[in-house]
Amino acid sequence: MMTVSPAFVKPWLPKSQQPSILLKNANLIDPVDGKIHPNSSVHISEGLFQAVSTNGQPIAVPENTITIDISGKYICPGLIDSHVHISAVPGEMDFRHIMNMPSSESLLRMTYVCREMLYRGFTSVRDCGGAPGALKDACNEWLVPGPRLFISGHALSQTGGHGDFRHRHDHSHCSSGFVSGLGRVCDGVPACIAVARDELRCGADFVKIMGSGGVVSPTDRLENHQFLPEEIRAMVMVAHNAHTYVTCHAYSPESIRIAIENGVKGIEHGNLLDRETAMLMAEKGCYLTPTLVTYFSMGDPSVSHFLPPESRDKNLDVMNMGFEALRIAKECNVTMCYGSDLLGPLGRYQSKEFGLRGKVLPALDVLQSATINPAKMMGQPRLGQVKEGFFADLLVLDKNPLEDISVLEDPDSVIKLVIKDGRICRSQLPGFTGLLDEIDSL
Repeated sequence: MMTVSPAFVKPWLPKSQQPSILLKNANLIDPVDGKIHPNSSVHISEGLFQAVSTNGQPIAVPENTITIDISGKYICPGLIDSHVHISAVPGEMDFRHIMNMPSSESLLRMTYVCREMLYRGFTSVRDCGGAPGALKDACNEWLVPGPRLFISGHALSQTGGHGDFRHRHDHSHCSSGFVSGLGRVCDGVPACIAVARDELRCGADFVKIMGSGGVVSPTDRLENHQFLPEEIRAMVMVAHNAHTYVTCHAYSPESIRIAIENGVKGIEHGNLLDRETAMLMAEKGCYLTPTLVTYFSMGDPSVSHFLPPESRDKNLDVMNMGFEALRIAKECNVTMCYGSDLLGPLGRYQSKEFGLRGKVLPALDVLQSATINPAKMMGQPRLGQVKEGFFADLLVLDKNPLEDISVLEDPDSVIKLVIKDGRICRSQLPGFTGLLDEIDSL
């Protein structure tokens, strides 16, 4: 029987294996302890970090290795954004139009969103509602330049909850399983089980549920509790049986506690967090993913009409509480992850979360939230560090983010090289701007 090559079936696959690359004379950033290792070398091959030298010792490499001298620059692990919505694409200035965009139009625009995230240095992202499995496959196969995608499918919501974007006079599609924008409605234990299982069947890496009201949904209040404890436990068990986890959109302390006490592993946003609840999160090993930049961007007067009127006051409330929640989480030793949660044209603000968190948290804490912490949360032990045997995702930076984390807000000028899965995706190093084409021709 004749064997057909994968490249014949899928001609868009890269023409060559991941190349052998040596970066030398670097300042290597260790996000675990915050140390900078000068005069370091990193050898990349077959998509992995094959060797890392932090003591100035040379690394033996194959003859065809591409060597890049980056004297004076910094090597940082690829960044991880743990809360994005890729399917909420730019192209409209009204959130309601974004939610009602035809899927064919939205999917094509998602390719732009993925490329821009990668170029900003986010080599992995966790989509918390909306990104389809086909897009994840396209990024894995390099049909679309983009980050590693970890997806939830649709976010699961009760009727009238944060994932139900129907206005109060819309009485259509009220049955369980109805898809509403980024969310999918399910009510009652049997429906919650069925819908969670179906999202996993369609390729979800984890389950995302809506445990409280939100800013952009029209018919719920921020302090509302959503889903019954038995519904949450049912969805947690579905995830547990599939060897994955549930993360929960929640703002109020009560909603956060209900989620945690019923087995949820992660909390998204958490702007109303109090000390007692933060201590419970730390005790249970529950992760918090704040998203300050989304309220910052939606509060910008120049784009204030992005939100419907009923959402603008809610946005101001949660934005003002977000910084205090960060302080409380830090003091109570809650493990935090980086999140942006930006919708539509606001995606351009993705990197500004670094500077906002830097107003409250040490630079190392912020960097850890975008590297080692999300890697642990997602059960990805080979992401988040530049370390032998890890996946070869890294950035070359002009400046040290541990001195000023806000330098990562300006990726166009600070990031000189982006490598994902051992492939050069973007280069601004002199003499190496054409490396991606050169490597593809090897």
